[in-house]
Amino acid sequence: GMNQFDRIISDPAILDGQPIITGTRLTVRRVLAMLGQYPSRAAIRADYPQLDDEAIEQALAYAAAQLEDRVVPLRPGT
Repeated sequence: GMNQFDRIISDPAILDGQPIITGTRLTVRRVLAMLGQYPSRAAIRADYPQLDDEAIEQALAYAAAQLEDRVVPLRPGT
């Protein structure tokens, strides 16, 4: 619904309008990178207590919504 991404904002005055988690200067892109770098969400929260599960889940859902549902051709293996 309307509030699906209520924890994500885009403000031209903050980080050139990149989508960020509300109340932080953490971009959605940065949150996704953390999910790949940290061993667990608990480890993320230890360094970034403002990132609760809801914020992380919205970042993931937002990123997924940006990806078109289409087949991407891959270069065949040799």
